[in-house]
Amino acid sequence: MNVLHNLFYFILALGVLITFHEFGHYWVARRLGVKVLRFSIGFGKPLFRWTRDHHGDVIEYVIAALPLGGYVKMADEREGEVAEHERARAFNNQSVWKRFTIVIAGPGFNFILAILFYWLVFVVGASGERALIGAPEAGSLAAQAGFADRDEILAVDDTAVDSWNGFRIALIDRGLEGGRLPVSVRDENGIETERYLELGDIRVLEDDQDIVNKLGFRHWWPDLPPEIGGVIEGGAAEAAGLMQGDRVLAVDDRPVQLWKDIVDVVRHNPERALLFHVERDGSELAISVIPRVKEIDGEMTGYIGAYQHVPDEVRQTLEVTIQYGVFESMPKAVMKTWDMSLLTLRVLWKMLTGEAALTNISGPITIATYAGVSAAIGFTTFIGFLAIISVSLGVLNLLPVPMLDGGHLFYYVIEIIKGSPVSETVEIRGQQIGIVILACLMMLALFNDFQRLLQ
Repeated sequence: MNVLHNLFYFILALGVLITFHEFGHYWVARRLGVKVLRFSIGFGKPLFRWTRDHHGDVIEYVIAALPLGGYVKMADEREGEVAEHERARAFNNQSVWKRFTIVIAGPGFNFILAILFYWLVFVVGASGERALIGAPEAGSLAAQAGFADRDEILAVDDTAVDSWNGFRIALIDRGLEGGRLPVSVRDENGIETERYLELGDIRVLEDDQDIVNKLGFRHWWPDLPPEIGGVIEGGAAEAAGLMQGDRVLAVDDRPVQLWKDIVDVVRHNPERALLFHVERDGSELAISVIPRVKEIDGEMTGYIGAYQHVPDEVRQTLEVTIQYGVFESMPKAVMKTWDMSLLTLRVLWKMLTGEAALTNISGPITIATYAGVSAAIGFTTFIGFLAIISVSLGVLNLLPVPMLDGGHLFYYVIEIIKGSPVSETVEIRGQQIGIVILACLMMLALFNDFQRLLQ
């Protein structure tokens, strides 16, 4: 995936989410009569700036160079001189309830934006893959529970499943506590039944292994002939000269009958030249391909950047469209936002208690990659990605960490209880602690990002 492509959609995503977050602070502050001086998207050197007069209030609007945040500057006697006639409009002179409302509006607008995005996805319709499973890995928890080839997952515990990705999320959500997990399925004969995953003390996020693979599940896929459906730009297959429509006859003089035969040879031979015998336009060609290497679940695996040809009838069997009416979509969007918010909080708690691996934390590089990939897949996929990030931004900003909105809200709760603001010394110490915490989190996120790049 092109780096500039990823970067563009990363900046676009951040721009939309940060703007809406800061607009929440801005809009509520102005409605409550607080004087706003500046609305900035980004930090650092201003790239663009302009001013507007709003009924006598001149507000400066800024787009700055570093797009990793933003702020709304309000009149505040703690930060600068405020004219005598405007002191009543200074932020620090507002009641604790007004200050609380202004601060919580930022994360609140992120949740509102997530609801709007999910609503749009449900109305337009999102394509996904049916939750059909193949024969589970021998000896795995899935095999022990009796799951069989072409079982379709209908629900995990009391959570309905509408796609393969929905199955993955439901497994994480309902399996965080371990124990016995009921899964409703429809078997190949159309009979609905319930199977039980005996998770026991297993913590589904105790490492960064994909939860589906960890439990032994495999997405159902038919055995297809070894015909190349396309090659990835910049991949080993394209560099070697393999093309869409090529039918692979043999690899290193080993005949292949199915696409999975090619996959097996390539995976076990990273960085070793393989001779592909292919049929193209009635002629047979010999093409040398050197698989590249990547790490999957701790194992070095070869790949060439080619994908198989999938007949239309197979696509129709696997694809599912998730779509609802205009009015029906709104409550579903609200519930989706609520569920994702709770799941985010639970995962964060599991990380704090050591029951979930810190490798699950992602930084800007991973987010940029997902932004680019989701945009390349399609409009609704990108909008769904924005909804997830908006939920995460809302939840993280509500955490009681100094420097975040949640830290300020924590101070206001203390002020409400004790009847007076926390001391300036406490605020300064809190800011210092908050800076250290955020710096450590950013370093950890970047470390995880670079680890993923190396893999």
